[in-house]
Amino acid sequence: MVVTLSDDARRYLATLEEITGASGRDCVIDGDRLLVVVARGEMGEAIGSHGQHVQRFEERVGKPVRLIEHAERAEEFVANAFAPAAVYNVTISENEDTVAYVEVADEDRGVAIGTDGRTIEAARTLARRHFEIDDVQLL
Repeated sequence: MVVTLSDDARRYLATLEEITGASGRDCVIDGDRLLVVVARGEMGEAIGSHGQHVQRFEERVGKPVRLIEHAERAEEFVANAFAPAAVYNVTISENEDTVAYVEVADEDRGVAIGTDGRTIEAARTLARRHFEIDDVQLL
Protein backbone atom coordinates (compact mmCIF):
# COMPACT_ATOMS: atom_id res chain seq x y z
CA MET A 1 0.00 0.00 0.00
CA VAL A 2 1.26 3.47 -0.87
CA VAL A 3 1.32 5.95 2.02
CA THR A 4 0.93 9.61 1.11
CA LEU A 5 2.98 12.06 3.17
CA SER A 6 2.24 15.73 3.75
CA ASP A 7 5.00 18.28 3.24
CA ASP A 8 5.31 18.68 7.02
CA ALA A 9 5.59 14.90 7.46
CA ARG A 10 8.36 14.78 4.85
CA ARG A 11 10.25 17.52 6.69
CA TYR A 12 9.89 15.67 10.01
CA LEU A 13 11.23 12.46 8.43
CA ALA A 14 14.19 14.33 6.93
CA THR A 15 14.94 15.78 10.38
CA LEU A 16 14.66 12.30 11.94
CA GLU A 17 17.21 10.92 9.48
CA GLU A 18 19.54 13.90 9.98
CA ILE A 19 19.52 13.56 13.78
CA THR A 20 19.35 9.79 14.24
CA GLY A 21 20.60 8.25 11.00
CA ALA A 22 17.49 6.04 10.97
CA SER A 23 15.14 5.93 7.99
CA GLY A 24 11.54 6.96 8.57
CA ARG A 25 8.83 5.21 6.56
CA ASP A 26 5.84 7.29 7.66
CA CYS A 27 4.96 10.25 9.86
CA VAL A 28 1.49 11.13 11.10
CA ILE A 29 0.84 14.39 12.89
CA ASP A 30 -1.47 13.26 15.69
CA GLY A 31 -2.59 16.43 17.46
CA ASP A 32 0.31 17.54 19.65
CA ARG A 33 2.57 14.55 18.88
CA LEU A 34 4.13 12.69 15.97
CA LEU A 35 3.69 9.03 15.11
CA VAL A 36 6.83 8.00 13.25
CA VAL A 37 7.22 4.62 11.56
CA VAL A 38 10.89 3.68 11.49
CA ALA A 39 12.38 1.25 8.97
CA ARG A 40 12.59 -2.35 10.16
CA GLY A 41 15.78 -3.00 12.11
CA GLU A 42 16.52 0.69 12.72
CA MET A 43 14.60 1.26 15.95
CA GLY A 44 17.74 1.14 18.11
CA GLU A 45 19.41 3.72 15.90
CA ALA A 46 16.32 5.95 16.06
CA ILE A 47 16.18 5.76 19.85
CA GLY A 48 19.94 6.03 20.45
CA SER A 49 21.91 5.24 23.57
CA HIS A 50 19.78 6.07 26.62
CA GLY A 51 17.17 7.62 24.28
CA GLN A 52 19.44 10.51 23.28
CA HIS A 53 18.56 10.46 19.55
CA VAL A 54 14.81 10.51 20.02
CA GLN A 55 15.15 13.17 22.73
CA ARG A 56 17.14 15.42 20.38
CA PHE A 57 14.56 14.83 17.65
CA GLU A 58 11.71 15.75 20.03
CA GLU A 59 13.54 18.90 21.08
CA ARG A 60 14.13 19.92 17.45
CA VAL A 61 10.52 19.38 16.33
CA GLY A 62 8.97 20.64 19.58
CA LYS A 63 6.61 17.68 19.89
CA PRO A 64 6.57 14.36 21.71
CA VAL A 65 7.23 11.45 19.36
CA ARG A 66 5.98 7.86 19.36
CA LEU A 67 8.23 5.54 17.36
CA ILE A 68 6.84 2.38 15.74
CA GLU A 69 8.97 -0.16 13.90
CA HIS A 70 7.78 -1.06 10.41
CA ALA A 71 7.05 -4.68 9.47
CA GLU A 72 6.12 -6.40 6.23
CA ARG A 73 3.35 -8.48 7.81
CA ALA A 74 0.24 -6.78 9.19
CA GLU A 75 0.21 -8.90 12.36
CA GLU A 76 3.77 -7.93 13.27
CA PHE A 77 3.17 -4.26 12.43
CA VAL A 78 0.09 -4.10 14.66
CA ALA A 79 2.02 -5.77 17.50
CA ASN A 80 4.84 -3.23 17.08
CA ALA A 81 2.32 -0.39 17.36
CA PHE A 82 1.54 -1.50 20.92
CA ALA A 83 5.14 -1.67 22.19
CA PRO A 84 6.14 -1.77 25.00
CA ALA A 85 2.98 -3.74 25.90
CA ALA A 86 3.43 -7.52 25.75
CA VAL A 87 1.41 -8.72 22.75
CA TYR A 88 0.76 -12.46 22.72
CA ASN A 89 -1.03 -12.74 19.40
CA VAL A 90 -2.56 -10.72 16.59
CA THR A 91 -5.26 -12.24 14.38
CA ILE A 92 -6.54 -10.51 11.26
CA SER A 93 -10.18 -11.25 10.42
CA GLU A 94 -11.43 -10.37 6.96
CA ASN A 95 -15.20 -10.42 6.80
CA GLU A 96 -17.19 -7.31 5.85
CA ASP A 97 -14.47 -5.25 7.57
CA THR A 98 -10.85 -6.15 8.19
CA VAL A 99 -10.24 -6.24 11.94
CA ALA A 100 -7.05 -6.96 13.87
CA TYR A 101 -7.72 -8.70 17.18
CA VAL A 102 -4.85 -8.19 19.61
CA GLU A 103 -4.19 -10.31 22.70
CA VAL A 104 -2.17 -8.46 25.32
CA ALA A 105 -1.02 -9.44 28.79
CA ASP A 106 -3.59 -8.45 31.41
CA GLU A 107 -1.02 -6.36 33.26
CA ASP A 108 -0.24 -4.45 30.03
CA ARG A 109 -3.82 -3.70 29.02
CA GLY A 110 -3.57 -0.11 30.29
CA VAL A 111 -0.32 0.40 28.38
CA ALA A 112 -1.95 -0.98 25.21
CA ILE A 113 -4.89 1.41 25.54
CA GLY A 114 -2.74 4.37 26.57
CA THR A 115 -3.73 7.64 28.19
CA ASP A 116 -7.13 8.67 26.84
CA GLY A 117 -6.94 5.74 24.38
CA ARG A 118 -4.08 7.33 22.43
CA THR A 119 -2.02 4.16 21.94
CA ILE A 120 -4.84 2.07 20.51
CA GLU A 121 -5.99 4.99 18.35
CA ALA A 122 -2.44 5.35 17.00
CA ALA A 123 -2.42 1.62 16.22
CA ARG A 124 -5.75 1.96 14.39
CA THR A 125 -4.54 4.95 12.37
CA LEU A 126 -1.30 3.30 11.31
CA ALA A 127 -2.88 -0.11 10.60
CA ARG A 128 -5.39 1.63 8.34
CA ARG A 129 -2.66 3.60 6.51
CA HIS A 130 -0.28 0.69 6.00
CA PHE A 131 -2.49 -2.40 5.69
CA GLU A 132 -6.07 -1.17 5.09
CA ILE A 133 -7.20 -2.61 8.42
CA ASP A 134 -10.54 -1.07 9.37
CA ASP A 135 -10.30 -1.57 13.15
CA VAL A 136 -8.03 -2.84 15.91
CA GLN A 137 -9.60 -4.48 18.97
CA LEU A 138 -8.01 -5.67 22.21
CA LEU A 139 -8.99 -9.07 23.52
